[in-house]
Amino acid sequence: MLRLTEIKLPLGHPPEDLRTAVLAKLAGPEAELVSFEVFRRANDARRKSAILMVYTVDVVVTDEAAVLARHAGDRNVQPTPDMAYRHVAQAPAGLAKRPVVIGAGPCGLFAGLILAEMGYKPIILERGKVVRERTKDTWDLWRRGKLHPESNVQFGEGGAGTFSDGKLYSQIKDPRFLSRKVLTEFVAAGAPPEILTEAHPHVGTFRLVTMVEAMREKVEALGGEYRFGHKVEDFDVVEEGGQRRLVGLHLQDGGYIEADHVVLALGHSARDTFRTLYDRGVHIEAKPFSLGFRIEHPQSWIDRARFGTSAGHKDLGAAAYSLSHHCSNGRTVYSFCMCPGGTVVAAASEPGRVVTNGMSQYSRNERNANAGIVVGITPDEDYPGHPLAGIELQRHWESQAFVAGGGTYAAPGQRVGDFLAGKPSISLGEVVPSYRPGVTPTDLSTCLPDFAIAAIREALPAFARQIPGFDHADAVLTGVETRTSSPVRITRGKDFQSLNTLGLYPAGEGAGYAGGILSASIDGIKVAEAVARNIVG
Repeated sequence: MLRLTEIKLPLGHPPEDLRTAVLAKLAGPEAELVSFEVFRRANDARRKSAILMVYTVDVVVTDEAAVLARHAGDRNVQPTPDMAYRHVAQAPAGLAKRPVVIGAGPCGLFAGLILAEMGYKPIILERGKVVRERTKDTWDLWRRGKLHPESNVQFGEGGAGTFSDGKLYSQIKDPRFLSRKVLTEFVAAGAPPEILTEAHPHVGTFRLVTMVEAMREKVEALGGEYRFGHKVEDFDVVEEGGQRRLVGLHLQDGGYIEADHVVLALGHSARDTFRTLYDRGVHIEAKPFSLGFRIEHPQSWIDRARFGTSAGHKDLGAAAYSLSHHCSNGRTVYSFCMCPGGTVVAAASEPGRVVTNGMSQYSRNERNANAGIVVGITPDEDYPGHPLAGIELQRHWESQAFVAGGGTYAAPGQRVGDFLAGKPSISLGEVVPSYRPGVTPTDLSTCLPDFAIAAIREALPAFARQIPGFDHADAVLTGVETRTSSPVRITRGKDFQSLNTLGLYPAGEGAGYAGGILSASIDGIKVAEAVARNIVG
């Protein structure tokens, strides 16, 4: 099979035009083409008046060698790579101790799945609840302002990504095509088949819920075991021959699990567990992250700005954007986790604090577009002196947002026009915020450091030069966005084990090695493979 790339056709082209374009790319006799299938589809909207669809196509031809000879040196005509996933080490007979995975988010889910597929029968510990019960608890916060500290947007089966846009793309290098394994498993679990071909696939929250359930059933059918409501309270670490080694886990309910291969797939909000690991001497370092607000515009504004007169075309869907601005004070402001046709959601996990995040359904047909507008911060400059200092910084600004919102889990909000003018909002305008349990018009300058406020005020007009109307006076800012990524890195070596604690395998977003559903899932696969290799020696 051969892979043809950069096949470009006008938006709205007839389906038969793709075959014609494939034949033109092959530049040979029509009989040479046996069949073809689309591997990837994207759009190129750099020219709004002439938007293009861009295809990558896998073809079966009668004589591959002849085609390749004819296209020698053409990087757009190459053999299709082998993208099949292959397991690295099957479980030995009579395995004494089952590997343990802490956390049932995307990283923990794929670590558990890969271990189960190789016969290791992993135990998956999750402090929160099964995804259906967790969804009810999350709605408790959104509808009634009642927070469940162990069952919310951050904690529970599926992890934080369950209540998100469900984006399934990443900028990470993927030479083994592990992303294909992830996407294929998602489709088998009920995701739309289109995620295998779209350049920027997503699934949305409602579909993620059913997918997570289906994948849990697969892990259990392969011998894996889920234990919900099982929070790890402490780590049993011993020192032998000058080396620290994990030998077991203490649970909050008083239980104990002997374990010498533990995947630590915590997620970025397990602050209490980060503290426990630090107290037990596990090597942790502070890591950069970002702080900011969520911004909302009507999706129709973004569609027109990005697609012009083609806005609303079925092949384009809801428009997204990615923005960045380097400010005069040395800071960088950028858009984060942009959710077309979505909502801003309450994402707190601790009492007395307000946190925002973005979420979309698969249809992306809600009225507003939203994105984080965040400022990069670093340990050396902004929270020096302690590996966990970033956590305390997050908590401080989340508490400030709680107060500014009125102390009821309502979020503080401000019209962009008022924010830029440096005056409090006393009411909102044309753009209706989507955050629940509600938005309190106020002055957001009390909710972030002064340097961040100044940077965002500079960036919004700069963004408007790329997307007209981005700084519209009635666009709404809602605070605060603090969970952009983990504030710590639980450092690991080339064998994926903790630098100073054998048997502990830091993984995924909480450990500082991923950012988003796809990259966390891929990291889960890699760590599961490392566990398997270590067990078999």
